[in-house]
Amino acid sequence: MHATDRPYDVLVVGGGIIGLVTAWRSAQRGLRTAVADPAPGGGAAQVAAGMLAAVTELHYGEETLLGLNLASARRYPDFTAELEEASGQDTGFRACGTLAVALDADDRAHLRELHALQQRCGLDAQWLSGRECRRLEPMLAPGVRGGLRVDGDHQTDPRRLAAALLTACRRAGVAFHPSRADRVEMSGDTVTGAELAGGTRLAAGQTVLAAGSHSGRIAGLPPAVLPPVRPVKGQVLRLRVPAAYAPFLSRTVRAVVRGGHVYLVPRENGELVVGATTEELGWDTTVTAGGVYELLRDAHELVPGITELPLAETSAGLRPGSPDNAPLLGPTALPGLHLATGHHRNGVLLTPVTGDVMAEVLTSGSLPEQARPFSPQRFPTSPSSDQEQSA
Repeated sequence: MHATDRPYDVLVVGGGIIGLVTAWRSAQRGLRTAVADPAPGGGAAQVAAGMLAAVTELHYGEETLLGLNLASARRYPDFTAELEEASGQDTGFRACGTLAVALDADDRAHLRELHALQQRCGLDAQWLSGRECRRLEPMLAPGVRGGLRVDGDHQTDPRRLAAALLTACRRAGVAFHPSRADRVEMSGDTVTGAELAGGTRLAAGQTVLAAGSHSGRIAGLPPAVLPPVRPVKGQVLRLRVPAAYAPFLSRTVRAVVRGGHVYLVPRENGELVVGATTEELGWDTTVTAGGVYELLRDAHELVPGITELPLAETSAGLRPGSPDNAPLLGPTALPGLHLATGHHRNGVLLTPVTGDVMAEVLTSGSLPEQARPFSPQRFPTSPSSDQEQSA
């Protein structure tokens, strides 16, 4: 085994979009930064649809998370402009809005309840009749009963976003080590870096676990400090819209069909993303006939013409879910160790605010106020908590 010549200021374990934005913002603050990942720019970003849906993704009990989601959504236009200038690459950001629709009476009641929650939270969402929904999107099924028009929920292309972040990191001087981090290195109770799969040891003043659903699998940490994240499988389809069918959809369209969620995200390049299943199946990333069938069945009920489109790709990925489906951001109970994981279905949306939060933590040692509800230490898993319980 061998070590790098001198310690990094920051070592980011994981090179998905969350790890990359953390590394980019850290390097911009003047920190000597490295990323350890066998395939940087990969991970869940290669499967995600890229909906920036702070309003239409609102769920009961997640009002605190809503504040963070909205803060990140507001950052997106400026964040996109800065990243595209830094990388020289397009990220696929589209300020196109979202239309959420209902296909039967039960789904309409569910959507009405969501609208009431949105109004209580002071969000901008307009209720439309079925006819008004079809006027906006003529490809919708005749049976659409009503919907919500949310002009502030947009989209980006996570694959392009990841590629742009990778380039921006390299231009900012971030060092990449294309290997998996197997073990966290410690000196006493302080984390001092990580050991890679090939035996290389990377020393760092601060280490950030940003490996998505794999963040809780790294060795060398006390069990009580391992991030409580789990893999949540999502299957996604990519279809191609031939020129003869364009424009097929003008904005993101989503619905609840028989109680299940489906969305269609149209890209400017003619791609149409259809997703996504939510499956608690451990580490399985198999694309199944059942998953493809369910997505196509529900999407066909929503937009019947979809079955005429060529099927370009099927894929499955793993979202990092936390116990409360909110991210874990900032310092852990161990000195030198930080987390940036657990973003679940909001990883792409929360990319800008995560980068800002982690850069502030890594330079000042202080977790910004807006991120304090998402401290990793909110779960009773820190060594100090265990000691208190056993006392």
